Amino acid sequence: MKRINGILKDPDFINYLNKNIEAEADRIFCRHDMAHFLDVARIARMLSIEKNLDINKELLYAAGLLHDIGRWMEYESGEDHAEASKELAQKILARHGFTKEEKKEILNAIEDHRKGGGTSILADLLYRADKYSRNCALCDAKTACKKFQNGETFFLYY
Repeated sequence: MKRINGILKDPDFINYLNKNIEAEADRIFCRHDMAHFLDVARIARMLSIEKNLDINKELLYAAGLLHDIGRWMEYESGEDHAEASKELAQKILARHGFTKEEKKEILNAIEDHRKGGGTSILADLLYRADKYSRNCALCDAKTACKKFQNGETFFLYY
């Protein structure tokens, strides 16, 4: 997990995380902060273990930590945060020793993390972990949330 700990200390990662926090200071819905990033990474890891998938733990954690780092850009400019996060993640991954193939796989998963099914196993795990990571059971904003506008009910998976 040396590369993951490098990401956690990376000045750009910290800057983007802080920009998310600032942009969402008054947000009543789920936030895109460190707790969310780690929840997504850990749930993706659990899903991969449960399905006996041979996916490197650092790839799962890198995707989980970086998948929403561009959320602040969506608030500022309207740019899709999956695309923005992919762009921002490129330099971070390069600085922390990920190979060309690893970067390609992680960046693809980040780009596709909002699409069900995904274009790869990692993208699918990231998509599902992102959905499962939200703790909606006691959320004060649940009645206004788009996830529940059609009468859906919360179900805890992880």
